[in-house]
Amino acid sequence: MKLKLTFLLIIFLSLDIKSFSQNKTLATINISNSGKAEFKNNIVEIPWALIQKKAMNLDTAKLILLDAISKQQIPFQFEKRGTELIQNLLVQISINSNQSKNIILSYGKRVAFPPKTYGRYIPERKDDFAWENDKIAFRMYGKALELTPKEMGYGMDVWVKRTDRLILNERYKRGEYHIDHGDGMDYYHVGRSLGAGRIMPFLNDSICYSRNYVDYKVLDNGPLRTTFQLIYDEWQIGNIKLKAIKTISLDAGSQLNKINVQYFTADLETVPLVAGIITRKELGVKNLDEQNGIMSYWEPTHGEDGTTAVACIFQSPVTRMIEINGQLLAKTNTDKNKQITYYAGACWDKSGDFLNAKSWNLYLENFKSSLDHPVLVKVL
Repeated sequence: MKLKLTFLLIIFLSLDIKSFSQNKTLATINISNSGKAEFKNNIVEIPWALIQKKAMNLDTAKLILLDAISKQQIPFQFEKRGTELIQNLLVQISINSNQSKNIILSYGKRVAFPPKTYGRYIPERKDDFAWENDKIAFRMYGKALELTPKEMGYGMDVWVKRTDRLILNERYKRGEYHIDHGDGMDYYHVGRSLGAGRIMPFLNDSICYSRNYVDYKVLDNGPLRTTFQLIYDEWQIGNIKLKAIKTISLDAGSQLNKINVQYFTADLETVPLVAGIITRKELGVKNLDEQNGIMSYWEPTHGEDGTTAVACIFQSPVTRMIEINGQLLAKTNTDKNKQITYYAGACWDKSGDFLNAKSWNLYLENFKSSLDHPVLVKVL
């Protein structure tokens, strides 16, 4: 009798262990791409509310995501957008045109994936705010820089990379980032321009520069998307007063930032704007595609430092693209809520991903197509 009970207990335990080891499907996310653009390591947003409708009271501490075919874990992030509640589930996937993929939500022990995005306020370097992903890095200048007029800059700065590691803290700690130590460098010149795609009001045929940002707020900080806000003090343009809040998101694997700017003014119904890219004296490749909302510039090669390319992409109408006083400018307007969302970023030929202007412009065309024809998400 004792032997029989022992045998039954062994069977019960083996069945229990087996059932526990198998990943139970809590929900299935179907992602389909009916557009012409290829999604390569793109970040896809799944509204958390859709998941909760299918699987309520999830234990987020135990949640894992699995590729339905390979059963390998997939990197993900809970996006909160500066709140205490999850707004979106972010996943990084590749999906070809006219392809569909399934992702399984389950419980299990998470694989440790390295973070691919990061940003922070840099008090040790005159109030910079710097951010990066596994492809490229950027920074915006803060209030303290205004105390050194010779260094003063308005536009968005680019720090080129040829590593997928996060290197901002290393560079600032090292103090010397104008030399390539094997992972990239800062050689992009901004000066008193819009730099690599910053946007400003455009009134009376003039760019109306604000001062540098005075406050910031980090909304999410990786591992797949970093989002933050920069707050600008009120400034005056003739009889017009404006304030602005800029919200910037950078996804893993992307060369371009998503930038939303909210203006506050009682003096204008909509705000006329220009986004700009500084040009160089030497010959570069300029692309002003008003119809498709793509403005790009493949810079002249900067000696041994290589070549940087910059771009802006718009989904809202662009009235005109022109070159004035050494800057490529795209004219546009805010909506009635005095907001605009556009994309701006850069690449470096020494990263190995882009070797010429043609490859850069093909990337931008694919990026724009993916915006115009986003993937369809269903939770089953």
